[in-house]
Amino acid sequence: MKILFTGAGTGGHVYPLVAIAREIRRIYPNKPSSSAGRDLEFYYLGPKDDFSLALLSQEDFIIKTIISGKIRRYFALQNFVDILFKIPFGFVQSFFLLLINRPDLVFSKGGSGSIAVTFAAKILKIPVFIHESDVVPGLSNQATAKWAKKIFVSFPKTEYFDQEKIILTGNPIRKEVIEGDKARAVEIFNLTLSKPIILVIGGSQGAEAINDFILLILEKLLRDYEIIHVTGVANLKEESAEAQVVEDKGEDIYYHPIGYLNEEKLKHAYKAADIIVSRSGSGSIFEIAANGKPSILIPLPSAAGDHQSKNAYIYSETGAAIVFEQENLTPNFFLENVQLLFLHPERLEEMKQAALAFAKPLAARAIAREILEFLMLD
Repeated sequence: MKILFTGAGTGGHVYPLVAIAREIRRIYPNKPSSSAGRDLEFYYLGPKDDFSLALLSQEDFIIKTIISGKIRRYFALQNFVDILFKIPFGFVQSFFLLLINRPDLVFSKGGSGSIAVTFAAKILKIPVFIHESDVVPGLSNQATAKWAKKIFVSFPKTEYFDQEKIILTGNPIRKEVIEGDKARAVEIFNLTLSKPIILVIGGSQGAEAINDFILLILEKLLRDYEIIHVTGVANLKEESAEAQVVEDKGEDIYYHPIGYLNEEKLKHAYKAADIIVSRSGSGSIFEIAANGKPSILIPLPSAAGDHQSKNAYIYSETGAAIVFEQENLTPNFFLENVQLLFLHPERLEEMKQAALAFAKPLAARAIAREILEFLMLD
């Protein structure tokens, strides 16, 4: 039983693939000597990306890469290169790799490179399933939806898709990220637990604007709060150096910058946090919700189709989060709102319950079951 996954670009594309693959294995483990089932083989086909490939190689994926092009939603000369050369070449590569390996199903998370794979699958009459994380689908998923057998979505108001064709599952998250332990967080991050803990996280690659803003208000923040700050690997050295300049003497024990949180550290950070400041990619929202944490969401202004803002506002309608637009973010406004939340613990509890009510921690299992049911009946 061969399942080929595609989709790349950020952790938001790759982590759901990992979550679904793990659930498929839990439901239907390999039984090479059993007549009751066939071996499972997971393939990944997409653009070469060091982060994605390192993560997937740990999950026993058979990895193949293709040349990837990107269609931008704005005028750029690079669009001509990608449309005329890279995307067609990626399609040819995908076609022959699919022809050779003949997977039983292709599952796409969208993103750059995936359209070449899913279109090749269409030509070869290989069934395609897709999942869309955001309220506004990416261009690859918008195109693939036309021939996909099943379309899984995270939000009930997902745009562009045929409502009769979609299955609302939520965004697949790794179940391991809700299994954190506060005592382990204390050990990992050297937490004092003497102040409320704010986890600041900008996605798998960090968020420079959020980093700069946190440094701007760090001195005032540390008077009342303990901060775990995920800066992004590329930004860690610079952020740590600048933080040393602004920290008050003796307050540095309350500031814990880290470049990247792997799965093991992330789950413990989630458990320790009293509130989370984050971008509003779907992956972040659904992990925060599954952990039952109040959040302040700062959408990425340049996100394609403004999908992060739309994600954030739909989620905030549940009462689980507050949304701050980046352009309106000022120190006093932010600090006053954070202080107000901690002055009213009943409000934090309401946000926690709203987050848990929104969460769909079994999304990956639901999609895994749909995939296996389709393949077993095929």
